[in-house]
Amino acid sequence: MLAWVSQSISRVIDFFYPPFKRFLPIQTFRYIACGGGNTALDILIYFISYNYILNKQDVHLGFQVFGREALITPHIMAFIIAFCISFPLGFFLNRTVVFNDSVLRGRVQLFRYVLLVTACIFLNYIFIKLFVEQFGIYPTLAKIFTTVIVVTFSYLAQRNFTFKK
Repeated sequence: MLAWVSQSISRVIDFFYPPFKRFLPIQTFRYIACGGGNTALDILIYFISYNYILNKQDVHLGFQVFGREALITPHIMAFIIAFCISFPLGFFLNRTVVFNDSVLRGRVQLFRYVLLVTACIFLNYIFIKLFVEQFGIYPTLAKIFTTVIVVTFSYLAQRNFTFKK
């Protein structure tokens, strides 16, 4: 079933590839398509989570840390919600559609992907906090700016580390 899904996704992406053939290798085109789709979904889920699920409200965890109520700000909780969907989808797409020629074992790829995603989470957290809390940028716009930075880092790391040939 999963093989059929990844082959179907590859066929759809490859259908749109011919006009770009002179400018981009197929792997880069697939990365842009898969990564772009996953990123758009991530931003959409972030927006819906922040504005409608969380109603721009803090999430109170029901306990105290160092004498203060533990809570998660809505812009960080929305990131967590979106991440829970985009992480497994991103790994699946990268492993089976984009970098399907990698000779690394699946568990090695997953371990490296987890390391990379951990770094990306850290970068997302820092940049979202910085843009929202220090620069006063609206959270969804801050997420978009953050995504541009993190996606660039992620592509280079995936190509040269996580799924290298």
